[in-house]
Amino acid sequence: MSHSSELIASDIEAYLHQHENKDLLRLLTCGSVDDGKSTLIGRLLYDTKLIFEDHLSTLHKDNARVGNAGDALDLALLVDGLQSEREQGITIDVAYRYFSTEKRKFIIADCPGHEQYTRNMATGASNCELAIVMVDARKGLLTQTRRHSYIVSKLGIRHVVVAINKMDLVNYDEKVFESIKADYQAMASQLGIPDVSYVPLSALTGDNVVSLSENMPWYTGESLMGMLEGVEISRDQNLDLMRFPVQFVNRPDDSFRGYCGTLASGILRQGDEIIALPSGQKSTVSSIVTYDGELEAVAPNNAITVTLADEIDISRGDMLVHATTAPVSTDRVTASLVWMSQDALKAQHDYDFKFASHNVTGRITDIAHKIDINNFNTLDTQELALNEIGIAEIHLNSPVAVDRYSDIRKTGAFIVIDRLSNITVAAGMVEDIHSALDTQQNRTYTAAEIALNRYIRDHYPEWGTQSVE
Repeated sequence: MSHSSELIASDIEAYLHQHENKDLLRLLTCGSVDDGKSTLIGRLLYDTKLIFEDHLSTLHKDNARVGNAGDALDLALLVDGLQSEREQGITIDVAYRYFSTEKRKFIIADCPGHEQYTRNMATGASNCELAIVMVDARKGLLTQTRRHSYIVSKLGIRHVVVAINKMDLVNYDEKVFESIKADYQAMASQLGIPDVSYVPLSALTGDNVVSLSENMPWYTGESLMGMLEGVEISRDQNLDLMRFPVQFVNRPDDSFRGYCGTLASGILRQGDEIIALPSGQKSTVSSIVTYDGELEAVAPNNAITVTLADEIDISRGDMLVHATTAPVSTDRVTASLVWMSQDALKAQHDYDFKFASHNVTGRITDIAHKIDINNFNTLDTQELALNEIGIAEIHLNSPVAVDRYSDIRKTGAFIVIDRLSNITVAAGMVEDIHSALDTQQNRTYTAAEIALNRYIRDHYPEWGTQSVE
């Protein structure tokens, strides 16, 4: 199952070309503390023979000193590198590991299970296409299992593998597996997760991780590795709505001006008519430049430089979109927030907001409700504590071009930054967009007009100004 290939010895150029063009899957492990997330990743690396000899030698030395697996090799030490992680036998920070097989390349994020590190889990999950939710077969679904599953669903991760771990400690009992599977199926239906698979395994002994286990003949599905290699993710991308956030303007001399960034969604082609937001200026794509040369068309997640036929004012934070499918520019959104600060969120506080590469100031004006993570019911509140999840109304001081997170993840996501400490205090996902258009005049108000209208509305309601928000 490893990335070893006969081409390495016979034709290294052919091997490198083959390896470069493999599909890449970004995934994470999540779940409650001590469910075996780090051990599972260590087992995947170990069984796919992707540990170098010097690393393996160090692992044996570390295992003798701080291992927590008894007589067995503690494979969690491969990803738990911090001293405090090894002393306590827990994961604190997100650890990323890369590995590959003959069929696919993988980047896997090992996320912490403790509630106090939920913000680290949300960070690790933000760019993933698949989540492995670990469940201890002895304990079943726990509060943190529910919290992580809810975050996975809110972050738009469409593919979930429920790894029911430590089956060796329940004598590989099929009834235990089926009971936990039924419990999670009910929760997944409630959360609306579209693709859920289940696998019973033991990360410590390797049962059903890379190869099918003889200890569970009643299980007729694929191993975990087989699921990871076979999951289809190419259809998850939005190819209809083109969004290109500008991250840098490349101006090496007076003969070239290019706009650099990563295509967030859609297909961009030479000759396409585009609009630059927020200015609304139109132009046509002259060329799409990459390290390997010019392209006629490009798909999402590729880093490119775009040149235009016209000299228009475009800066970092602007967005290029197709003229026929432009997003709404607005200064008001309803969003889900995962609160990450020790200081509770309270309404009517000002923050900085970062949407893609665009920074804007604004205010969280109201908290509609928070989520009871045990049953996913809504609770009335006017504040969010650390690791709580809620729905909030946000007013921005200038319009930004955004999409609903369910439509396009990269342009529907944002972070909230404390203006004094410059610390990220929340991760946000746009749920609803309130148009800043005047429908009678069919025009977009400027930031100054919106600010003036808001001031008059708040301080002189008897004047009866028309809302432009």
